[in-house]
Amino acid sequence: MAVGARDRILEAACEAIAAEGIDDVRIARVAQRAGASTALVHHYFSTREELLEQALMRSYEVAAADRFGRPVDPDASATERLRVMIDECLPLPGMQRDEWTLWVELWLQATRDPAMQPMGTRLYEAYRNWMLEVIELGVERGEFTTDEPEASADFAIGLLDGLGVRALIGDPEMDIERVRSLAARKIAIELGLDPSELSD
Repeated sequence: MAVGARDRILEAACEAIAAEGIDDVRIARVAQRAGASTALVHHYFSTREELLEQALMRSYEVAAADRFGRPVDPDASATERLRVMIDECLPLPGMQRDEWTLWVELWLQATRDPAMQPMGTRLYEAYRNWMLEVIELGVERGEFTTDEPEASADFAIGLLDGLGVRALIGDPEMDIERVRSLAARKIAIELGLDPSELSD
């Protein structure tokens, strides 16, 4: 068995989910993308459902570890950190757009399959903690003004997710630049900032 074969298969499954949607992913196609045999795929994953679940879990946990666990410049202000975080939460072209496509697939799967809900909850918890940490830092340093940091974190996440979906589906009234501008402005107001402080 090739070293790293399982990871290659999971990466190929994630690519297939992003390209075709979870309902159209087939083991044979995943094997072809991974340069593996279907027998090798079945060696690691007994069913298609197990493969898809593990692929989604791997994708989200890698993204969460990278984004939510990334060290930040200790000299950066909370406002500077939040400005960067807003961009990191948007479906920008490339890897972030692919991650968003997988995130939407998770939302859909969680509505259909209760077994997927704990994974979604766990990943949203990491997302919320990441956002809350910088908001609490801003309050502590006197940069932000909010009596409810947790509610402000939930507001920011809901706003970014909701507007981001519109950009992701190509809504001509809500392209990525409008999403960035509107989200930055509203989050700034929520935190008692001048909107220009979160805009480029």
